[in-house]
Amino acid sequence: MEDSPFSRLPEDTLHQIFSSLSLREIMICRSVCKVFNITLSSSSFMHLVSTRSHLNLLALRPPLHRHNHHSRHVPLHSCIHVYDPDQNQWLRFSLDFLPFRSPYPVASSLGLVYLWADSPDSNKLLIVCNPLTRQYRVLPQLGSAWSRHGSVLVDSRNRVMVLTELAALYFSFAQKTQQWLKFSSNLPSKPRSPIVISNSVFALCDVGSPWRSKWKLFSCAVKNLLNLNVNVMNNNWECLERHEWGDIFDIMKRPRLIPGNGNNILMIGGLKSSYSFNQSCLTILILRLDLGTMEWEEATRMPEAMHRWFQDSKFKVFGGGNRVCFSGKKVGRLALWDCSKWRWIDGVPGNGDELFRGFTYEARLTAVP
Repeated sequence: MEDSPFSRLPEDTLHQIFSSLSLREIMICRSVCKVFNITLSSSSFMHLVSTRSHLNLLALRPPLHRHNHHSRHVPLHSCIHVYDPDQNQWLRFSLDFLPFRSPYPVASSLGLVYLWADSPDSNKLLIVCNPLTRQYRVLPQLGSAWSRHGSVLVDSRNRVMVLTELAALYFSFAQKTQQWLKFSSNLPSKPRSPIVISNSVFALCDVGSPWRSKWKLFSCAVKNLLNLNVNVMNNNWECLERHEWGDIFDIMKRPRLIPGNGNNILMIGGLKSSYSFNQSCLTILILRLDLGTMEWEEATRMPEAMHRWFQDSKFKVFGGGNRVCFSGKKVGRLALWDCSKWRWIDGVPGNGDELFRGFTYEARLTAVP
């Protein structure tokens, strides 16, 4: 393509030609050749098409064994594989603009992606970037232990928290002092699938014995996040319990949380066939909690033909809103619940047998790190 007459057109002419495309079509054209990628990634073209509508995508995290920073075979640059549910199409966003090794995406909010990466001196850095505009910003340095044990949470204002069982870190670029604030967590166990909804953090914790799990839902209010003269985080985690919930957590095997639409929480797990130890599951159940009324309802359950692939397989869950994605070991494809419809996602990157985690990604050209 570099030797074609097309590549000899003036840049302004190319911009006018491509400016009529949608954001989705621009992303596809970037992968055609080097000339297209450079042209469609330039700051002048980004400004020209900045009003394009955003895309609601599902982004994959690389399998954990690929994120081993001790490996000599980890490439200097990487990319983010994303799935477009509306077009049933896989896209790839390059991260070659980041001058760091082993970028590993973990979260996203309002068009920005947060990822861990290795600095030149092998320290772990938390970075925020916009893969579409190829802009990035480095957050204040953290110890490597936070990248191994902490869950990165980002709210609708791009305020960042890194949560562990014993402590939580908070950071906002709006702070006067550009440093992490540290607070005690004191949760009863390691938080499972923590999420942020509105101004609260929610997480599941196992309060049972080494022989039998017993899951409880905990919440922590996040107050006055921009006022550093008061306590940023309420250190007292509240265990959310209601008599009318009955045995809602006892019927679920290895539950996990996903933010739903609006003020709702989705809880996904295997529906136990009995209360005996190491019991099999009848299906995979998705429950919905309305935080306004504090009432649970069943959103859906995985179809039997689809559940057979996950019945004896370890699986991961990710998504948000009315889209929940399932990745199973050696399943070879992803299962998707999309606005009350179930379907398979083929063409998963790699050999298809790996276990993927992920997150929702709202691709925007206007998001600035």
